[in-house]
Amino acid sequence: MGEELARRLIDAVGAEAVRVDDAIGPEYGADESLRAVAEVPAVVVLPADTAQVAAVVGVAAELGVPVTARGAGTGLSGACIPCAGGIVVSFERMAGIVEIDDAGHVAVVQPGVTLADLDAATAAHGLVYPVFPGTLAASLGGNVATNAGGMRAVKYGVTRHQVLGVEAVTGTGEVIRTGGRFVKSTTGYDLTQLLIGSEGTLGLVTEATLRLHPRLTHTASILAPFAAVDDVAAVIPRVVASGVQPMILEYIDRSTMGGLLRMNDLTLGIPQDVAAKTEAYLVVVLEGRDEQRLETDVADVATQLADAGAHDVYVLPSGQGTDLLAARESAFWMVKAAGADDVIDMVVPRERIPEYLRRVQAIAGERGSKVFGCGHAGDGNIHFSVYEPDDAARSGLLRAIFEMGMAMGGAISGEHGIGRAKKRYYQELEDPAKLALQRRIKAAFDPAGILNPGCIFDLA
Repeated sequence: MGEELARRLIDAVGAEAVRVDDAIGPEYGADESLRAVAEVPAVVVLPADTAQVAAVVGVAAELGVPVTARGAGTGLSGACIPCAGGIVVSFERMAGIVEIDDAGHVAVVQPGVTLADLDAATAAHGLVYPVFPGTLAASLGGNVATNAGGMRAVKYGVTRHQVLGVEAVTGTGEVIRTGGRFVKSTTGYDLTQLLIGSEGTLGLVTEATLRLHPRLTHTASILAPFAAVDDVAAVIPRVVASGVQPMILEYIDRSTMGGLLRMNDLTLGIPQDVAAKTEAYLVVVLEGRDEQRLETDVADVATQLADAGAHDVYVLPSGQGTDLLAARESAFWMVKAAGADDVIDMVVPRERIPEYLRRVQAIAGERGSKVFGCGHAGDGNIHFSVYEPDDAARSGLLRAIFEMGMAMGGAISGEHGIGRAKKRYYQELEDPAKLALQRRIKAAFDPAGILNPGCIFDLA
């Protein structure tokens, strides 16, 4: 099969686009997940356009070979780890910005384009694509596949709120276009939203039409230390409801903040006596069209935080605020370097955050495990680093946390996706009827079951 597969793929897309054996680097078999097991594929294909992607999928469907799409490989759930003997479709050659439409506030991009390249291109037009999920090295195709979020979701939402349409190749090799350059439609099923977050199991996205926004150049960062997590959680709805529309609302616990400051050699100027009595920090970032309006919003938020019991309220100098946010974005690398055994990104209703945090710590304490957290408090998405090296103990801990959070009305993943790393818990805890329906939907898009099998759920 290996030789025949390679020959058929070379016939379809050319020898320069096909890699086998020693030409396949280890990076094609892994992502940044701490627990998913790497797997080197049989073949890596680097298509140049949609027609070549369709040709590859057509060959795979005929031969019954699994196909896994790959962008930048920055995911945290193992969603782009291929199957043994399978094909990786790498979009590194399809990394172009097709168009930026100033009048329509739209960008059309290929899946391999990075957030860094898109941000630079949109900045030249005074526009911004506002989804920043933690690394600008991430690709748009990967973001669409996982419905990536990030710190700005409290204001701008996640990827699905910014994607107007896609071009995709289904498991039959058919090319479909969904959505368009419009913001509303009641014309049949919304296939765009179905494909977003499907982690490559329904189709390979080969082009995305994105919504852009005016780039607001005036920003301010506010840091408020609190004595308790409950105090942080209580003030968040007040800030959101005040109408200032914060761009970022981040919760950071004391241990994580200490680690971030040490790792990034930062000093925030917080007096030692204040830091000693602080259990949780709230970071608020505001943006505006002009300095005067921004100053008014900053004063309003500062008053709300002080009234809510903050030990103090610090409006950080521009460079210091940027450095703190960059440090927060690097939290994953900090916990990875510190030997974390897993990371989870469960989301719960915002008003349940205090209870969720308390119960997570109680569950961890009962089991003798350590769990530290920070996250997007404005939308209820808390990220925990888990320190529990025993596989069985860690599995039991995660299952207990997920089950508890789902009982609160939450979901296992807020933005990283299920992938392969969290598939077991999703299958055990999700409604069986919902899983059965999702399997039928996959069968409609991918009747041969070749698109990223084993990701999100098993086929049977």
